[in-house]
Amino acid sequence: MSAPVERVWSASRVSPEALFAVGAVSQYLGAATAFELFSELGPGTVALLRVAGAGAVLVLLRRSWRRRWSRAELAWTAAFGAALASMNLFFYLAIERVPLGNSVAIEFIGPIAVAAFGTRTLRSSGALALAIGGVVALAGFAPPEAQLGALFSLIAGALWAGYIILGHRVARAGMAVDGLGVGMLVGALVISPVGIIDGLGGTGAGGLGAAVGAPLLLLGGVAAGVLSNVIPYGIDQLVMQRLARARFALLQALLPVTATLIGLVWLSQVPSVREAIGIVAVIAAIVINRESDPAPTDVVP
Repeated sequence: MSAPVERVWSASRVSPEALFAVGAVSQYLGAATAFELFSELGPGTVALLRVAGAGAVLVLLRRSWRRRWSRAELAWTAAFGAALASMNLFFYLAIERVPLGNSVAIEFIGPIAVAAFGTRTLRSSGALALAIGGVVALAGFAPPEAQLGALFSLIAGALWAGYIILGHRVARAGMAVDGLGVGMLVGALVISPVGIIDGLGGTGAGGLGAAVGAPLLLLGGVAAGVLSNVIPYGIDQLVMQRLARARFALLQALLPVTATLIGLVWLSQVPSVREAIGIVAVIAAIVINRESDPAPTDVVP
């Protein structure tokens, strides 16, 4: 966020918990917006537009080109951006096949696993076991297409774990926002082959060419990036300034809930009893895991 916007939000009397909820709603409204574009553009193209659009907005707001970048900083930022962009790509491939809430819940196995292997406590191990049980409930008895979506969610979760590790390295080097913006532009280049040819996959989607020829579709892809990356990231930075890390980690339990509700209201995705049990198991794992989280997961798919 720009400095004037930061001052306005920091001076606000809105509680950090309420701000986090706004960021969560924005995050998954962006995902729902992206989902609506899949039939026209394909998930790969929408992921490319999301990452490139959000990266461009952040770089322009921060004027990141004025920063002096060392080779090491650029290398870490590029790896970070590649993980983030690939995570977004597989998340979109997942929600094309499984409900939004299911995919978000399955993805959480990534950060929970980071905590479990990073702290090796009984609490974190129990949280990981509970999350795995939730994933089995969500994906174990699903039809083949949904199982493929669950696999894509697991890949996105693994990339989320990589994002946390690399993002922590970038943030500790003082490159948090600049690193995110520049990293997303690099990540956009990484996934650009998929985004460009997405319309050739036989799904009826037109790929990047369709977006270039339709300004509203192009704007929709960029809007998904602003809603899913720029707004929640800026809010999370402010929330983390006002909350202890354990409290922030606990708030992460709102994310699968928010995704499920938006999937229900916006996309008419009604979870079955089995799916609801799986989502609740993952939410419980997040709550148990809150004190062993090794780093805040400040940007989510």
